[in-house]
Amino acid sequence: MSRKREHEAEKENSERWLLTYSDLITLLMIFFVVLYSMSKVDAAKFQAVAESLNKALSGGVPAKMEVSTSPSGPSLIQTGTPSSTTTVPGKDKDPSKTTDTDQAAANVGQGNTDAENMSIEAIKAKLDKFALDNGIQSKLISSMEERGLVVSIQETLLFGSGSADITNRAREILKSISTVLGSASNQIRVEGHTDNLPIQTAKFPSNWELSVIRSTNVVQILQSAGITPSRLSAAGYGEYRPIASNDTIAGQGRNRRIDLIILRSKYDVTEPTNQTAVSGSLAPVLIP
Repeated sequence: MSRKREHEAEKENSERWLLTYSDLITLLMIFFVVLYSMSKVDAAKFQAVAESLNKALSGGVPAKMEVSTSPSGPSLIQTGTPSSTTTVPGKDKDPSKTTDTDQAAANVGQGNTDAENMSIEAIKAKLDKFALDNGIQSKLISSMEERGLVVSIQETLLFGSGSADITNRAREILKSISTVLGSASNQIRVEGHTDNLPIQTAKFPSNWELSVIRSTNVVQILQSAGITPSRLSAAGYGEYRPIASNDTIAGQGRNRRIDLIILRSKYDVTEPTNQTAVSGSLAPVLIP
């Protein structure tokens, strides 16, 4: 009897490999199903997501991500032979076959063109001369940065202490500045900054509110002076973007400022447009 039981136990143990084998087959099937489902996406939605991510992360012109097409539908996996637009490493593209679209993309991608540099440099020269002629060169300072021309206007030239009301003299100065800025089509961002001295009033609970209201008031003056509203935007950074140490009175005075940023055209892709606002492309797109 004992020999029979040992034989049956040995037979049961010898068939346990079937369980492992069936589990493996099941996992492989699930794996390939997942791969197949990931290979099929909505081409339009994927392109929108790719462009949105590239705009947000790179700050440049969105790189076009191609989605290959197969008989079963769009796929992330390239199949078949490369398309005619595929660039082969080591081989130059035939200049005679360059399309208008390719040339436009190249021009926008370059962004920092010689013509634009000359235009921005001309604006800087005019503003510097205006500041010198009016004896405010220490309070209206322009500088070139990667993002464009930064025109920094000290608080005492525009507002009273702890106030966002623009003085009459400041209105005339801003109107004169707007005539210079109106010669270009670049986006203009108005940024408000404060020092680190706390403020807590019924109108301004913190430096955040003070910096934002100051920048929006400047925007309104520029708009009333003829700057196209779609070129303007306002931002407030409070005390958190200092350009000098707040440990000294002189440093605090430099930090209390309004910056007018004449952005280079390559940053236009990061600015919302009427088209994106209407189409709602700024909303997150979910891929089913």
